[in-house]
Amino acid sequence: MKNTERNELAVCGFSAVKTLEKNNWQKIQRFYFSKERAPLFGGLCKRLAAAKRPYNQVQDIRELERLCGSVHHQGVVAMIEMPDIPALNTDDTARWIENKESAVLLDRVGNANNLGAIVRSAAFFGVKNIVIPLDEAQSSVTTSSYRVAEGGMEFVNIYTIRSISKLLSSMEGKMVRIGTSLDARESVSAIGSYCHDRGSIVVLGNEENGISDEVKRNCDHLLLIPYAGMGRGGAAPKVDSLNVAQASAVVMYELAKVMPIGG
Repeated sequence: MKNTERNELAVCGFSAVKTLEKNNWQKIQRFYFSKERAPLFGGLCKRLAAAKRPYNQVQDIRELERLCGSVHHQGVVAMIEMPDIPALNTDDTARWIENKESAVLLDRVGNANNLGAIVRSAAFFGVKNIVIPLDEAQSSVTTSSYRVAEGGMEFVNIYTIRSISKLLSSMEGKMVRIGTSLDARESVSAIGSYCHDRGSIVVLGNEENGISDEVKRNCDHLLLIPYAGMGRGGAAPKVDSLNVAQASAVVMYELAKVMPIGG
C-alpha cells in the first residue's frame, strides 16, 4: 500500500520484513509490529532508535491492516521510501554483456502477486536483473509484490524501459534473446545450448496473451515448457498453460544451469 503523502511503501509479511532488516534496514523509515512479533525484532528496534526513527508495538491488530492495506501482514509492517526504479541504460547492458549476466524481461505482467513470485524465483536461482516496461498493463513494485517475493526484493535489480522491442533490437548479436511462447516448437531445456557463452534476455509474457507478436519477431529463439508426454503421443494437458510465475521458475531453473557463478 502506498502512502502518497509521505512517499512511502508498506512492506509487510514476516519473511519480507526480516530479510529487509538483515540486508537493508536503513530503508526503513517507520516500523510497526504486534505483541507476538516484538521478541523477534529487538535488534531492529535498537537500530531504529539509534537512528531516531519511530517504531511502535500496536495495540490493535487492525492498525497493521490499515497501514499496509492487507490482512496478510503477518504481524509486521515496515514503511520504506517509495522504491525508485531506475531506467535501464547502456552502462547497465554493457555490464551484462561483459559479465555474461542474464535478465528476465516482463512483457506486461499485470498481477502484483505474479511479479512478486517472479522476483522470488529470480533471487532463488541467482538471476539478478528484472526489466519491466513503463506500461499501464505492467505491475510495478507494490506491497503485495514485496510480500509475495518473501525477501527476494533485496537481491534483484529491477529496471524500467519504454520499449521492449527497442531493447531487444539493441541487444541483437550481443545477448541471446529468448521468448517463451505456447506456439514454440523447442523445449525450454534448449536454453543451455544457446546461452553457454553469452548472457541472455528471457521474455515472459502477460497472463492472458503471452508475449506480443512484435516481441516474438525480436527474439532469436522461441521456447516452451513441454507438458508430460509431449512429442510422444501423450494426451494434451488438462489446462492450456502454466501461470507466468510458475513458468518463470522453470525457465530460470534451466537458465541457472548455464549462468556463471554469481551471474
